[in-house]
Amino acid sequence: MSTITVESVVRLSHALTCYMARKQSAGLLLFRWTDRPGQTPECRAGTVEVLLVHPSGSYNRGAPWSIPKGLVESGEDLATAARRETREETGLDATEIVSLGAVDYRKSRKRVHAFGAHAPPDATPRCASWEVDRAEFVPLERARELIHPDQAPFLDRLCAHLAKR
Repeated sequence: MSTITVESVVRLSHALTCYMARKQSAGLLLFRWTDRPGQTPECRAGTVEVLLVHPSGSYNRGAPWSIPKGLVESGEDLATAARRETREETGLDATEIVSLGAVDYRKSRKRVHAFGAHAPPDATPRCASWEVDRAEFVPLERARELIHPDQAPFLDRLCAHLAKR
């Protein structure tokens, strides 16, 4: 039987505090169909485009792209934060959204929550914030090359969701 020491309690308390203080971000993965109007949708090459943004600043020149996202404000729920951040960065919003879960960044341990949503038919993204220097719909296969590696599971989860529709 092991003994609980003050030191082990302090270490556990510190670990829990760090875990609870983890930065939480939320954003929308907007998508649109590129062909097959009126037909059963499939998530395959050439049929889906997703909205990605690129962070601004010369220090981010080679940085990976991302879903539009940002920090959740105090008292704000994840879905509201995702909509707000996407609107602030790209000028776009969505009505119906579905959770795509969360990922934890390997290096920073930041947790990112994503929601999938069909882009409005007339959606034209723009850089609506100094935080991004590009906001574009890109083909799914290109998105896999551009997106932050820790966010790549969101693309697979979006495709899995679309396959169930």
